Amino acid sequence: MTDRPYLRSLADRMGILTSYVDIGGVERITGDCTREALLAAMRLDASTEEAAAHALENLDRSRQRRFLAPVRVISDHSEAARQVKLTIPGHDPVPIEWHIDLHTEDGASHSTSGRSKPLEPDHSIVVPLPVNLPPGYHTVHATASFFGGVLRADQSFIVSPGRCYALAERLGNRRAFGVWANLYTVRSVRNWGVGDLTDLGHLASETAQHGAAFVGLNPLHATGNRGERIGPYSPTSRIYRNPLYLDIEAIPEFSECHEVHVLVESPAVQEERERVRCSHDVEYERVAALKTEILRILHGTFLERHEETGSDRGRAYDEYVMTQGKPLSDFATFCVLKTWLAERGQGEAHWRDWPAAYRSCSSPEVKAFRDAHRREVDFHCYVQFELDRQLAAATAEARKAGMQLGLYPDLALGSAGDGSDAWASPDLFAEGVEVGAPPDPYSDTGQTWGIPPVDPHRLAAGRYDYWVRVLRSAMAHAGLLRIDHVMGLFRQYWVPDEKPATDGAYVRYPAEDLLGILALESQRHGTVIVGEDLGTVPPEVPEALAKWDILSSQVMYFERNSDGGFRASDSYSPRALVTSTTHDHPPLAGFWTGRDLDIRREIGLIGSEQELQGANADRQDARAALARRLLAEGLSFDLENASPEELCEAVYAFLARTPCPVLGISLDDLAGETKPVNLPGVTLSCYRSWSRRMRRTLDEILADPSVQRVLNEIRARLDHPRPR
Repeated sequence: MTDRPYLRSLADRMGILTSYVDIGGVERITGDCTREALLAAMRLDASTEEAAAHALENLDRSRQRRFLAPVRVISDHSEAARQVKLTIPGHDPVPIEWHIDLHTEDGASHSTSGRSKPLEPDHSIVVPLPVNLPPGYHTVHATASFFGGVLRADQSFIVSPGRCYALAERLGNRRAFGVWANLYTVRSVRNWGVGDLTDLGHLASETAQHGAAFVGLNPLHATGNRGERIGPYSPTSRIYRNPLYLDIEAIPEFSECHEVHVLVESPAVQEERERVRCSHDVEYERVAALKTEILRILHGTFLERHEETGSDRGRAYDEYVMTQGKPLSDFATFCVLKTWLAERGQGEAHWRDWPAAYRSCSSPEVKAFRDAHRREVDFHCYVQFELDRQLAAATAEARKAGMQLGLYPDLALGSAGDGSDAWASPDLFAEGVEVGAPPDPYSDTGQTWGIPPVDPHRLAAGRYDYWVRVLRSAMAHAGLLRIDHVMGLFRQYWVPDEKPATDGAYVRYPAEDLLGILALESQRHGTVIVGEDLGTVPPEVPEALAKWDILSSQVMYFERNSDGGFRASDSYSPRALVTSTTHDHPPLAGFWTGRDLDIRREIGLIGSEQELQGANADRQDARAALARRLLAEGLSFDLENASPEELCEAVYAFLARTPCPVLGISLDDLAGETKPVNLPGVTLSCYRSWSRRMRRTLDEILADPSVQRVLNEIRARLDHPRPR
């Protein structure tokens, strides 16, 4: 094998890890072919040693010439928060005249000047700032004058509070529980075939009466709502939301528009609405078409009655659009452009395959398109405005009902490569790779997730603006926030296109910067952060989560000893949110009956009846182990005769005994659902993930005496000290 020292040095410089230790303790070495592919995704040519050496030379030259880094993220208690570093590239070590203009977030300005001699070996000057900076987003403008030249640059100077908003600030020393749901699966007598934001508010107010402190829900990110583009974890945008979650009848214009009432009461709409309401699955495309037709009419009413008259609602909309700025305009333009191209047979293509004039959101042709389709662009802005309003209303309903934490949304790891986020910021997303996971007990071949990674170097070069926008959207109405695959803030597993997941490698991310900004936004929004830290997680991740006051995740299914037994309640973490299962695994009743195994056999993931018998035998051992644990905890449980309701009651009584400060109860568990909402690693043609609706309506579930008994018993258990 040819030695590639320049390739490896370049890969190290760009944060590509030389190896990782898998979940079985085996060290996996990164191959040179993988290094080449991942560097190419970062837009660096390392196909030969000469090319790799040239790329390294360019990186060194850029670093030497950089007068001021574009961004710094510093904790407020750090000495570095009181100074700025200037680099005088290649200059003789003679005194330099420098000047600093500091513009703080509150609009104040401060200046300082001086004369310093650059320090060897990096020709840097460390300049004291004129004032101590509080947490926030500040700007440093720097000038250096010397014989033969003047250097000028500015820097986003982000000061972090150093820790996220703490759970104790809301709860004190008390523990809390809540109910989490896959909102799209929720059935009600009034929704239009998909659980909506009115259902969310209703779930919050009803469970709050039984002591629930929060309601958790899946990511509400915008998706394509058709074909394979329905998964909430591979959205079109992580900043904007899915219109399917709108309650059409709760939009203020609905009561103002006679035309809409006539349409809704027409036989065609009544029939279609009844069809999607009665469907066993979420009919994404049909619901989207039905709601969009109504929304377009309501938008016209809004323009006439509010936007053109300057009503309070019209002014609120103008403020929303102004606050959102260019990102909202780009998202709305993408939606219109995609539809327009679809009408011409090109809309299903990846935006990189669109006509060249439309591949950039800043091209003159896209600007002209936006101007020519102003009303359509405004329509999509209006939809996002109303989504934000209805989500705020659900939050207000939760608070009014006494919920201490409110809504607990989920933030996906990334967004689709053919979506609006990538179109609006194409340089930010790496090409030719996708994020995934290495082999583990869940998949011995590893996984690829179909989403391109954000290039960490370009993210920093963009002053982390995208990360800030994502967090502000996610926390806008959140008392807690779940960050899916939180290890992605530290490192992500990149897999080259057309290669198996075993050929991937980890890429390092600027965790301290990303966590610093997360802490700043968390404190400002009063949002407690929960990191999903399951799977192959290096030891430094839990340590960092504790340092930053981020709760971990614990799932009962995974809390097993080496002999297969379930761990005792007192072995759980005192700083985690605990659940029985996740959206990637079967509900309790499905686990108990083996329904997930039957499904795997039906679609071929289990290849034979003999394999199914073996899987069922393993599941019987797991059921017996769980029963032993419940009995050992002093909970009455009959392995042979337990009903789904008794299983649910016993499991959550067990989880309430743990020292975990927060307990999440699955609505699927309370309802006795058996089918999983997602089977990872298979296409929608094999299994209709993200589509299964609940069998009973929300009101029927919440009125069930067994459900009320579980909620009330959990409340009583958490209201008393944990047994020792």
